[in-house]
Amino acid sequence: MPGQKQPVYVLGVGMTKFIKPRGKVDYPELGFEAGVKAMLDAHINYDDVDQGVACYCYGDSTCGQRVFYQFGMTGIPVYNVNNNCSTGSTGLYMGRNMIAHGAADCVLVVGFEKMFPGSLQTFFQDRANPTGTTALMMKETRGVTKAPGAAQMFGNAGREHMEKYGSKLEDFAEIARINHAHSKNNPYSQFRDEYTLEQIMKAPMIHEPLTKLQCCPTSDGSAAAVLVSQAFLDARPELKSQAILIAGQCLATDRPALFNRSAIELVGFSMSQLAAETALKEANVHPDEVKVCELHDCFSANEMVTIEALGLAEKGKAHELIRKGGITYGGKVVINPSGGLISKGHPLGATGLAQCAELVWHMRGWANNRSVKDTTVALQHNLGLGGAVVCTVYKRADGSSPTDLSDADVGKATGLGYNPATQAKGFTKQQVESVRSKKARSDWALQDIEQKVEARF
Repeated sequence: MPGQKQPVYVLGVGMTKFIKPRGKVDYPELGFEAGVKAMLDAHINYDDVDQGVACYCYGDSTCGQRVFYQFGMTGIPVYNVNNNCSTGSTGLYMGRNMIAHGAADCVLVVGFEKMFPGSLQTFFQDRANPTGTTALMMKETRGVTKAPGAAQMFGNAGREHMEKYGSKLEDFAEIARINHAHSKNNPYSQFRDEYTLEQIMKAPMIHEPLTKLQCCPTSDGSAAAVLVSQAFLDARPELKSQAILIAGQCLATDRPALFNRSAIELVGFSMSQLAAETALKEANVHPDEVKVCELHDCFSANEMVTIEALGLAEKGKAHELIRKGGITYGGKVVINPSGGLISKGHPLGATGLAQCAELVWHMRGWANNRSVKDTTVALQHNLGLGGAVVCTVYKRADGSSPTDLSDADVGKATGLGYNPATQAKGFTKQQVESVRSKKARSDWALQDIEQKVEARF
């Protein structure tokens, strides 16, 4: 791909709470809420948006226009994207390319999904299934059971990891235990229950090594991001402290290794490895520098093999990192501080943008009770079988780690104002410390936004 012509920043993000798919909220409402939150966070109007990208898997053509027309009807291009579970990040990748190569200065990307309860299903029975060749390879190498197809695919990858490298059932359960524990700090998460290792292992077995609590649920939800150019940001210097640079990014598809009769390869190991290496190289980042990572843990087995694909552990050593407490707070890297897909939920088109929102909050220093000290880079991995994967590396523009909010930030967050000459205007030291302790985390700072969204209906 040609070299990037200019840097691209995430200026605003927003998302809805992920919920069980019960048909209570339709996709236009979900997309509207996330999009409005992102634009308010970016301090822009819809008139500022040059192009729109709508990301979803389940829905008729032009659902994107149905969502975007609620923001306004300015005649801009709106692209509808479907790239399986990597759809949200594919939209993010498209938006970045538009800006980086001069086609736009401001792009709004909105991902949304209204799903059916239960396991994923194929709706078009009269034509070839796009993952049919992958399923055939699985059948020839591991056989087929009555378990959901995705659980078989990823569960078989877990079995191969156990056979080749010595990981155990407990290691996969520990991944799920950690992600469920992380989710209790995320109010946007579909599930916020904490479980013991024993509870996870004794949950109903879906396809060994995967119990029910190691599988992501289907979900309804939406997330959005506002991407801007350097010129757009330079015209708004007061917003530079919240803009997060997309320092490296790669969308990759499967390589011939997909068919080398490996269950691990069938779930995209090589394309994840390619995407991660390319994105990290562009960002000039070594995997050991990554302190926070949102990883596509649709099943605990996928987290196990992807830890190695991303270079966060040596091949065949991910379970050793897990056993040392290396993937949670106090360890080498905090993986899925949001709770991940396993606990936060997985509305397909929204997932990649929800990962983006989570990491942007971390890089701003707004992650509150989920923050990781001294984070200078964050890594995102979003996978879709069939296949496509997007890896994205985020940095602050100055390369630093987030710091405590300045008094100016406190004034902006509280709405009480700030005068640098007098050091304060209308708020006390106690109020300053209160806001600093919260770090203006989105749930607190965006309460007013949520009220405005609710007032829309």
